[in-house]
Amino acid sequence: MKTLGLALLLAATQPVAAGIAQEYALGPGSQRQANVPRGTVTHYTWTSKIFSGTVRDFWVYLPAQYKPERPACVMVFQDGAGYIKEDGDSRVPIVLDNLIDKREMPVTVGIFINPGVLPSLSDSQQARFDRSFEYDSLGDRYARFLLEEIIPEVAQHYNLSNDPNDRAIAGASSGGICAFTVAWNRPDSFRRVLSFIGSFTDLRGGDVYPALIRKTEPKPLRVLLQDGTKDLNLYAGNWYLANQAMASALEYAGYDVKFVVGTEGHNMKHGGAILPDALRWLWRDYPKPITKPKTSGDRQFTTLILDSDRDWDLVGQGYKSAAGLAGDRDGNVFFSDGPNDRINKIGADGRVTPFKENTGRTTSLTFGPDGRLFACQSGRRRIVAYAPDGTESTIADSVECNSLAITPRGDIYLTDPSARRVYDMDHAGGKRVVYEGAILPGGVQLSPDQSLLAVTDTAGKWVWSFQIEADGSLENGQAFYRLERTDESSATRAGGMTVDSQGFLYVATELGIQVCDQPGRVVAIINSPAPGPLSSIVLAGPDLEWLFASTGDKVFRRRIRRKGVPPAFPVKPPNPQL
Repeated sequence: MKTLGLALLLAATQPVAAGIAQEYALGPGSQRQANVPRGTVTHYTWTSKIFSGTVRDFWVYLPAQYKPERPACVMVFQDGAGYIKEDGDSRVPIVLDNLIDKREMPVTVGIFINPGVLPSLSDSQQARFDRSFEYDSLGDRYARFLLEEIIPEVAQHYNLSNDPNDRAIAGASSGGICAFTVAWNRPDSFRRVLSFIGSFTDLRGGDVYPALIRKTEPKPLRVLLQDGTKDLNLYAGNWYLANQAMASALEYAGYDVKFVVGTEGHNMKHGGAILPDALRWLWRDYPKPITKPKTSGDRQFTTLILDSDRDWDLVGQGYKSAAGLAGDRDGNVFFSDGPNDRINKIGADGRVTPFKENTGRTTSLTFGPDGRLFACQSGRRRIVAYAPDGTESTIADSVECNSLAITPRGDIYLTDPSARRVYDMDHAGGKRVVYEGAILPGGVQLSPDQSLLAVTDTAGKWVWSFQIEADGSLENGQAFYRLERTDESSATRAGGMTVDSQGFLYVATELGIQVCDQPGRVVAIINSPAPGPLSSIVLAGPDLEWLFASTGDKVFRRRIRRKGVPPAFPVKPPNPQL
């Protein structure tokens, strides 16, 4: 019989020899030991609001060393009933007792949660079983369920740490991908992930993770994956191959990752045997914080675009709705706060001051070739322009305008989502339809050389690209840029856009800031500065090397390794790599 020790676990990153079966026994760390204090396990039931009407059991493990005056670490296990059994494959309460007693992991409250079931209305009807919906979905719904329902409920009884470095999450099969999804969406709340035989396959789109990991700015996570060479191979994919792809992607992106391979199938025999050492690895060096990876693949575009030593800085907060970011040629950045009827100015030094009051619920802002700040006043249904001293001039009345862009010769392109139209407005305020169709147009953005117009479809996954003709008309439109989407909706909810001097297009979406190369491919995803939808972005500020982003009531900025393009000043980018 074979027990996997910590040294072997740390080395177990290569597949075992094909056809060689191994047996896995539970070692001393999974057995009751004399003189080790026992924690207690308490049973609860819960009716969820986020997973409407579902009922579930959950259990709370409280270690004997818990002291109410000190916040305890937290570890969540999906499919909780299977983990709390002291005669099962995992025996988590015993393992936690032994590790905490030896100080090989911190004092940790365990939360063991079953998937929800929507009870039937009568005995003649079937209940609805939510396990795959909750665990295999890729959005943040399950994370919100933990953070808004279960953890606050447990925190009413016990003192739990809110530090993401003090929180871990684990699961097997669909519970394994669920654990990763929670931390991936909310690294501000969970940073340690333990996945056994994880279902990173196309049960509900989980097979997209390896590509997303390679494209997305690395997050502060530590991940241990386990799988067996005889795991499932069925309609949704091959589990073992999927876990190899996950491990490869995480390693490429620079994560602190360990992939432990065994010879078992879709069960917890191997996972249970390595559980004590897996937890030691997951919590090693505690309380040293888990941080974002500093190194990644040589060709990872986030490395080429971002400086790993620089993160988002908060510029200002407390606005009712920060939006419409626009930069001038002097390094100043302006943004609207529509509900407060105000436009604010961010100076080159980063200080925020009011620029203009009583602005008619302004939404979108952009600078024209004459240096004036143009604005869509949704409350007054008009487009105006502000001189540097704040003097307001009306450009057009009776106009529905969601977003606008201005060419060097003064043509104004604007979107009207309610009419599903894109308009071109000339110097005299004359307006004509230059595109109408099935898309729901949102933001508009000129290419660096001002020859192409990008238009977001907020209801879909595409950003359209149009060629601007000499007379200002739009021709040769294509659904050109393909964006990544969340699991919760077919829409990207793409908002503002900006471009850099290399011709890359940056799009604010629910997933973060998606960066597209000139051929239209998403090559990088920059993490949002805060939870919640992004409303606008711009590359501006001193030297045009600052990426600004607004979300909700806040505005952020970070210095990057790319330069923006001066407003209404054509710059021809280099030819792309095809």
